[in-house]
Amino acid sequence: MIKTALVPLAEGSEEMEAITIIDVLRRAGVEVTVASASAHGQLQICASRGTRIVADVMLDDCAKNSYDLIAVPGGLPGSDHLAEHSVLDALLRDQAAQGKLYAAICAAPALVLGSKGLLTDKTATGYPGTTQSLHAREVDAAARVVVDGNCITSQGPGTALDFALELVEQLCGVVKREEVGSAMVLTTSATAYY
Repeated sequence: MIKTALVPLAEGSEEMEAITIIDVLRRAGVEVTVASASAHGQLQICASRGTRIVADVMLDDCAKNSYDLIAVPGGLPGSDHLAEHSVLDALLRDQAAQGKLYAAICAAPALVLGSKGLLTDKTATGYPGTTQSLHAREVDAAARVVVDGNCITSQGPGTALDFALELVEQLCGVVKREEVGSAMVLTTSATAYY
């Protein structure tokens, strides 16, 4: 069965995190839906460093859908915009209530998950300047990626690849993670070219 993931984007989302998540999940065979939370109803968003990214659908169109994973990139003001989006709020709350995977990186653990109380019973990490706002049971500020049950958090752009590979492992297993990592030449035993 094909796994599914939702990656919401807004004006000011961190492009390195967003693209790494999308790319690595797709390499693993995950069906990724990139959804725009643009307040102007546009599929294209301008990311935090000026990169223009075109989403597949509007986030509002995802309201009634179900996903195996929702992965939220960070960045400012992208995380603020995503935190304010009512459809994403409902999707994340439902995801957590059903015990399904939800994840965030950089400023998003604090601004998107923590602000909604989705970390109160979790150990989490986030961008170093935001960890005091996580509202988590415990903060692991030293960890690049933290997995606590169905919640995965990470620190920022420099940990995006580790984060994305952990998402693959949580969705598809360690063998798929190793396959994807090997094909990306993260080990010396790469046997496939993509």
